[in-house]
Amino acid sequence: MKDKKISNLIKKEEKRQREGIELIPSENYASSEVRKVLSSYYVNKYSEGYPKKRYYGGNENVDQVEILCQERAKELFKVPFANVQPYSGSPANLAVYLATCHPGDVVSGQALIAGGHLTHGHHVSATGIYYKTFQYGLIKEHVYDGKVDDLFDYEQIKKIAKTYQPKLIWVGATAYPLIIHFEKFAKIADEIGAYLAADIAHIAGLIAAGVHPSPVPYVHIVTTTTHKTLRGPRGAMIMVTEKGIKKDPDLPDKINKAVFPGLQGGPHDNQTASIAVALYEASQPSFKRYARQIVKNAKLLAKVLVDGGLKVVGGKSENHLILVSLAKVLGPGGGIFAQKALDLVGLTLNKNTVPDEPSSPFYPSGIRLGTPAATTRGMKEKEIKVIGKMILEVIDLIKPYRLPTNKKERKDYIVKFEKEIKTKKEVKELRQQVKKLALRFPIP
Repeated sequence: MKDKKISNLIKKEEKRQREGIELIPSENYASSEVRKVLSSYYVNKYSEGYPKKRYYGGNENVDQVEILCQERAKELFKVPFANVQPYSGSPANLAVYLATCHPGDVVSGQALIAGGHLTHGHHVSATGIYYKTFQYGLIKEHVYDGKVDDLFDYEQIKKIAKTYQPKLIWVGATAYPLIIHFEKFAKIADEIGAYLAADIAHIAGLIAAGVHPSPVPYVHIVTTTTHKTLRGPRGAMIMVTEKGIKKDPDLPDKINKAVFPGLQGGPHDNQTASIAVALYEASQPSFKRYARQIVKNAKLLAKVLVDGGLKVVGGKSENHLILVSLAKVLGPGGGIFAQKALDLVGLTLNKNTVPDEPSSPFYPSGIRLGTPAATTRGMKEKEIKVIGKMILEVIDLIKPYRLPTNKKERKDYIVKFEKEIKTKKEVKELRQQVKKLALRFPIP
């Protein structure tokens, strides 16, 4: 490669990924086949419109690719319609608003602080700016006790539905570790005649493999990204169910028009082809085994952390994800210290708000981690136990640190923290242990 600067940065990133362990639950490793197609000759083509209805010529092969991708999505998720053109998850969700609502209409979704997504109506998102949103949360008294299998506050959801009559209700999360009972949301949405959209971006691979219940029988629309547990390229899909078509026979056409020309121009044909490969891989028996191992690993990792004295939302994990509150051990805002310290030893995860957040999204009190990427590399229960114990060691090391209450002092304090923690012998030793473990399990 002639561009040495980019070439060197690619090599550095490859080294980082190989020598560390990825625990961010929304990240994964695409196969070499998926990545190869992503840089194929389809990167050169422009194909505004839909198969057989393009605005440019020379799309006879693109048409076949997109139709094949649609058919694979429909077969894998058991739906009658799929749009595979959205560039990413957020614009896919925005397309659902355009297809079902008018600006100013009432919508409802899970609050960000309760584990929802920005595009489910958060006030800083376009979905919260152009639509009137009422968000729901979790039952706070049960968040950490582990004695219940469902944390959603259905009384609050019912009250919002009956009082404000939302036209669109979202179900789906970015930081919820338990099984989602879509049928309970459907009952509420059906009572008021609302559209119910399931955002399964995080759990799409688990649903495809049959290790998490599918929303398809209960909702009208399903959106998902195509990376995360589905293990494809960065992209997204919007699907309409039989129930959705029964509610509105024009819904597939409305979705198509919302994506193009409503939100975007020509699709990324290389991305579409790469998604098609990922869907093929997800239909194989080996993918089912992979998804089952994701869940086994997540359940065990949550148990290790709970046994080590940490508070885990739900008291456990039933999917691919664990959400940990560090407010008691590191104080409000302690998530930022955990993320930075764990990054230094090669365990990559992200700081995250927790349901009873005492700080802010900028300095949250929790961490979010998961097992999809480590499981892709072949790590199983033995390795997961080791990883959990290393996380506990790192958190124990940083217990003396606290986020300053004075906001002006925070930046300098965090810089000081990073400098001090880098010099600790235990951190250096853990970094070598992580590297040794990681190199035993190649990335694709």
